[in-house]
Amino acid sequence: MKRTNIFTGRTALVLALIAAFTAISAGSVMAQEKNRKPHTKHSQKAKITIEQAREIALQAAPGKIEGEELEREGKVPFRKQLVYSFDIRNSSGTITEVWVNARTGKIVHQSEENAEQEAKEKKEDAKKKH
Repeated sequence: MKRTNIFTGRTALVLALIAAFTAISAGSVMAQEKNRKPHTKHSQKAKITIEQAREIALQAAPGKIEGEELEREGKVPFRKQLVYSFDIRNSSGTITEVWVNARTGKIVHQSEENAEQEAKEKKEDAKKKH
């Protein structure tokens, strides 16, 4: 009988340690979520999520998303709008750029990019990151 009590005691200790570790880990994850900064400075102004915008963009241009960002786009400064911009590679290998309005969910721009345009955009994006 004594042997069973020792085994139960050890099992209880192991379970208590696992529970303590789980509680500490959960607290750490919650703290990280609380301190996480928004995706961009515009995130709080968006009415739809990037996941919703992704679905909308993929319905318009099926393929694999190779790039995405939330940004202000437009030709005239005071007419720029907040959009989720997606670069979607289609089955023929070309890129379709799709902008989804971050407030309404409507597609406001869609265009095919050739290899030259794609290279130019990658170069401009690299400059923005530095």
